[in-house]
Amino acid sequence: MKKLLYLGLLMTFFACKKSDQPSSELATIVGDYYEEQLKLNPGSATANGDNRYNDQLNIDFTDSHRALVKSVLEKYQQSLAALNREDLNANDQITYDLLTRDIKLGLEGLTYPDNLTPLNQFYGFHLTFAQLGSGQVIQPFKTVKDYENWAKRMKRGVAYLDSSIVYFRRGMKEDYILPKALVVKIIPQLTSFAVKDIKESTFYGPLKQFPASFSEADKKRITAEYTAAIQNEVLPAYARLATFIQDEYLPKARTSTGISALKNGAAYYQYLIRVLTTTDKPADEIYQTGLSEVKRIRTEMEKTKNAVGFKGTLAEFFTHMKTDPKFYPYKTPAEVLAAFHAIHKKMEPSLKTMFGRVPKTPFEIRQTEAFRAASASAEYFQGSEDGTRPGIFYVPILDAKKFNTTSGMESLFLHEAIPGHHYQISLQQENADLPKFRRFGGNSAYAEGWALYTESLGKELGLYTDPYQYMGALGDEMHRAIRLVVDAGMHSKNMTREEAINYMMDNEPLSEEGTIAEIERYMAIPAQALSYKIGALKIREIRERLTKEMGTKFKLSDFHDELLKDGNMPLDVLETKMNAWATSVK
Repeated sequence: MKKLLYLGLLMTFFACKKSDQPSSELATIVGDYYEEQLKLNPGSATANGDNRYNDQLNIDFTDSHRALVKSVLEKYQQSLAALNREDLNANDQITYDLLTRDIKLGLEGLTYPDNLTPLNQFYGFHLTFAQLGSGQVIQPFKTVKDYENWAKRMKRGVAYLDSSIVYFRRGMKEDYILPKALVVKIIPQLTSFAVKDIKESTFYGPLKQFPASFSEADKKRITAEYTAAIQNEVLPAYARLATFIQDEYLPKARTSTGISALKNGAAYYQYLIRVLTTTDKPADEIYQTGLSEVKRIRTEMEKTKNAVGFKGTLAEFFTHMKTDPKFYPYKTPAEVLAAFHAIHKKMEPSLKTMFGRVPKTPFEIRQTEAFRAASASAEYFQGSEDGTRPGIFYVPILDAKKFNTTSGMESLFLHEAIPGHHYQISLQQENADLPKFRRFGGNSAYAEGWALYTESLGKELGLYTDPYQYMGALGDEMHRAIRLVVDAGMHSKNMTREEAINYMMDNEPLSEEGTIAEIERYMAIPAQALSYKIGALKIREIRERLTKEMGTKFKLSDFHDELLKDGNMPLDVLETKMNAWATSVK
């Protein structure tokens, strides 16, 4: 994204406008755009708590769908061009610039053939489909209509899985193929859906939790319909895709690591950097920043190691943290979840002094579902707009006895839960003054940058009193710094998967299994991992500068509230907004 795109904000954010009233024309454009985006992405509507499209599912990687997306984007690009930006008030100028940026990047993205790899081991519809069908996440199953909606969407899901085979085959012909290391991880995901008893299927879940208000006739009819669809359509579709991936695709999978090995791969990676970091930073600059941050954090790790009296090397200290039995106190998943609840309770008093605005959306901690736990990271699922569905912090627990307390539990909770993703996403969704385009949209640099920044608040929130938890937090920060090195390294400097794995293991206390999963994640979704550190560095830079400039008028709770108040935005727009806020306070 060009910085010039938002240069006008430097002069206009708090300046007088021809009108301070919101633009009805822009509001109509943005409102219509948001509605069309929901129709194009009905799954997003469901995620947002909008149930109008719960029976629909678009196969979003097909040429026909991409052509429709292109026509929609071009229509709204023309509508925006007809407006005079200078006639808009400050908030509308932000909205105008954000939508302009999204449309421009969206159109550019359609020029790359990433639809020829429609899913991978880290994310894809084969996983989302099962989550929706489980009845445990975002697809509602409260009414007969809800069950009928899913019956229709389930059939579309079968078409989605079959269509992915078609586009994978096109990718094989055009030499646009996933790395072999990723392909082998997809196969067990797909075969895991095969069950001897239909009642053991993830998709059978809604049939085990009928609302009490359902009549026996409805239960019987729905059970028969679902059972037939699962047995005769859904599970066979997974089996077909598994057979294709195993027998046809895997033998053709590429041995190279980074996306630069593909046609126009280098240009695509730089495009993804613009999308995901909201900056124009070259890949090499990001790589060098990563090296510098790794060096800084490693020095702090050495100090912490020495402070606890450990006499060996840092690598030996990592091994000690991974192998000493005292760091594995849990016996059941419930004990792990209870430990996270205890972290929340411990910092609650300090939270009240650091945030004036808190979400109304409920919050829960849950264990990640078994069918995806092996390849999943701890993650946050947003709540619904109306608060009826809570924000959920998911923790994968394959074996509670192997859950390590030094893995950075406190920093993980700060990032994924409170005050990280739950505060930022919930407050944004709850802000009715923002157009829905902004309430339910955003970029990774702001969202993940905020979440990583909140990890640095641990000591201020009364956490990190245990040096091993602080070491875990340093490990998490190191993890994000390493990402700059290995992501940019693999996708722009021909760093191999094996070299990336070794670099990561040399610099942080992560198991080999965990390291491999992380590196393969970066292989699957290039540049996404860059957004965390780039965003956090910018937020910390803004805070430190404004602390000096504002002196006694700087209040941390006000800073945090202002940072979150207007929702997700590109980093340069955020900095302009925060500068204007500081000026108004002074």
